[in-house]
Amino acid sequence: MTHSLRDLDLEALIAETDIHGLMHRARTRRDAAFGSLVTYSPKVFIPLTMACRDVCHYCTFAKPLKAGQKVFLSPEEVLDLARKGEQAGCQEALFTLGEKPELRYRPAREALDELGFETTVDYLAHVAGLVRDQTNLLPHLNPGTLTTAEFEKLKPTAASMGMMLETTSQRLSARGGPHFGSPDKEPAARLAALEAAGKAQVPFTTGLLIGIGETRRETVEALLAIRDAHSEFGHIQEVIIQNFLPKPDTKMRAFPPADPIEHQWAIAAARMILPMEISLQAPPNLAAGTGEELLQAGINDWGGVSPVTIDHVNPEAPWPSIEKLAKITASEGKTLAPRLTIYPSFIHRADDWIAPRMVRSVLRASDGEGLAFEGTWTPGSDKKPPEIRKGGGVDPEIQAILNLAPKTVLTEEQIVRLFSARGDSFHAVCAHADQLRKATNSDRVHYVVTRNINYTNVCTYGCTFCAFSKGKTHEELRGPAYDLDMEEFSRRVSEAWARGGTEICLQGGIHPGYTGETYLNLLRHAKQAAPDIHIHAFSPLEIWQGAATLDLPLTDYLLKLKEAGLSSLPGTAAEILDDEVRTKIAPDKITTDQWFQVMRAAHSIGLKSTSTIMYGHIEQPKHWARHLLRLRAHQLEHGGFTEFVPLPFVALEAPIYLRGQSRKGPTWREAVLMHAIARIVLHGAIDHIQASWVKMGPEGAAACLNSGADDMGGTLMNESITRAAGAVHGQEFAPWQMEDLIHSVGRKPFQRSTVYGHVPEERRQRAMQAAPLQDMTNTPFKARKQRDRLNA
Repeated sequence: MTHSLRDLDLEALIAETDIHGLMHRARTRRDAAFGSLVTYSPKVFIPLTMACRDVCHYCTFAKPLKAGQKVFLSPEEVLDLARKGEQAGCQEALFTLGEKPELRYRPAREALDELGFETTVDYLAHVAGLVRDQTNLLPHLNPGTLTTAEFEKLKPTAASMGMMLETTSQRLSARGGPHFGSPDKEPAARLAALEAAGKAQVPFTTGLLIGIGETRRETVEALLAIRDAHSEFGHIQEVIIQNFLPKPDTKMRAFPPADPIEHQWAIAAARMILPMEISLQAPPNLAAGTGEELLQAGINDWGGVSPVTIDHVNPEAPWPSIEKLAKITASEGKTLAPRLTIYPSFIHRADDWIAPRMVRSVLRASDGEGLAFEGTWTPGSDKKPPEIRKGGGVDPEIQAILNLAPKTVLTEEQIVRLFSARGDSFHAVCAHADQLRKATNSDRVHYVVTRNINYTNVCTYGCTFCAFSKGKTHEELRGPAYDLDMEEFSRRVSEAWARGGTEICLQGGIHPGYTGETYLNLLRHAKQAAPDIHIHAFSPLEIWQGAATLDLPLTDYLLKLKEAGLSSLPGTAAEILDDEVRTKIAPDKITTDQWFQVMRAAHSIGLKSTSTIMYGHIEQPKHWARHLLRLRAHQLEHGGFTEFVPLPFVALEAPIYLRGQSRKGPTWREAVLMHAIARIVLHGAIDHIQASWVKMGPEGAAACLNSGADDMGGTLMNESITRAAGAVHGQEFAPWQMEDLIHSVGRKPFQRSTVYGHVPEERRQRAMQAAPLQDMTNTPFKARKQRDRLNA
């Protein structure tokens, strides 16, 4: 295959002698696309078979079969390797194998027959499916030159696939060349497979082998071929520029290794020729120098690194440790981060690029950016949070954002960049947020003594993230349906006041029998039970539904609620205030605009509210940015938000997670950053950032107090919604426990009212000496009789 090289830039690239200048230009192009992040994939090698019909003259992976030699790993051996990788923290199962050994070797055909498969591809699909279903690893398959139909057969069992193009030089397949006698290395066959993968919409890895006798012109031609294929199908996620190293017991054992300068030239040339979205990698274990020279040439990825298995393709070259790799990366001012075998842009377009049977595995392995989920901590769990590694320096773009005037309105793109912070950048964002927190709130940390009362878990809405509500779509979730009778409801209100509470927080499902009058009746009973208690009640969804059932404008209905005793609103039902996400997670719920309509109406009549975000499910950092900016804009125009409360998604029992349609919540890094970045974005608009001890855990809440948060929220007494989703925290965090935790981070506790006022000393002393809670009774659901009583 030939290409016209009339482009003078390409001719100049081929003739380039100023390698340092070329590498500088490549780095500039790399940094524009990938910033300070350098990635790698924690993987385990699974050499399914080392038999191959090809005889590449430099290869020690594939060997001629000997009599009695085992041809394929058994399914049990495959799973054993995969589980060892899983235990070591790997996220990729890299299946390497020779090409179509059954076409050359009778023992290979016989082995496949004994296993019950006709071809190597059929067997590969089977064992990759086992790894997909029985481990948390994502299979990446290197099956060689396949047809579109074969790629489509494998696609349900793999997150991505790959095949090294190596070269498009026909000359290297002639007699005496490294590919002579290897039909699958014919350029036409390789290019056909590259095209077939594109037609099958497989996220694909390919690459070149440098130093096997090719010329610079032939390298450029191969890169152009990759660029052309990607231009047509958009499927190339990464390109490997691998340097040749001679190996004993091969025909090319006396051939010189790739010239390091030519290797660096090839990396830089690839960076200049390939589209900016394609990642560029070079194996760190094959580096001629320390590896820094590969970063200097323009790579942004180290490829797969295994803590479990050797590099079976290059067994003489051990993997560097992750710690060493991080230091090499940091020496170039970059931050190392683990990724998945499938790249973020393909995860964010899962409907087009990921087979339905793979979506669950990919989402559960992913963070919000589409990189690897780090650590075992999840919201609501008792897992230890991971330590955020330092190093790499602060990303210049992130530092520039932090250097802006404190009340600058950041752009969506700037906020997204802050959410990408890792390593030293992460710590810089948190420290900056903590400075803003101190400037606004000094060393005071607030909390409120409150009781949550969830009066019913019956709900007509089908929110896919909710494990609390009981309805037609949620019958299998924990606990029976209930609907509190007024005697039990009033008892809980009275008990809250007796235990020193200054607030009750009322929220529940949208019961099919509830009307706007029901909510008014709840307020009246609460006021009768504890006349002086602050009633913090009803999400915007409940307000919207109540007003609609009485055919009242929002403002008129809110005035009736206020007259009945409503003191403020919880800013829940917000989830993600962007309809691109809301239509997927809660299609029948109020829209973003309707949520803000309720808030505008409430704030216009003097009712204050909190504001929240529920994050870590299907959304991306761009949606977090939009959410924060919309809250800021509302606050500056209308006021009324007392605080911002990040609520990390607790996934364990959530329907959307159980169906394999969401991530498993935010990572620890993302959860802490949400508090820090909220402080930065909302500075000068919303003064208080609250850490949810229910979802973050006490240790997590303490970390957030050092990252911009100044509020610990409520003592709760009871909490049902988060525990229903699988959280282990949530019953009660007593005032003395609150104050001990606050003191442990060197801050001063301040018991507040709902709207950040002072609390009478009598209330404070009573809360500190509260008696144990009485047992609760959740009244079983009695649809008609209960509704009649509530509306009487």
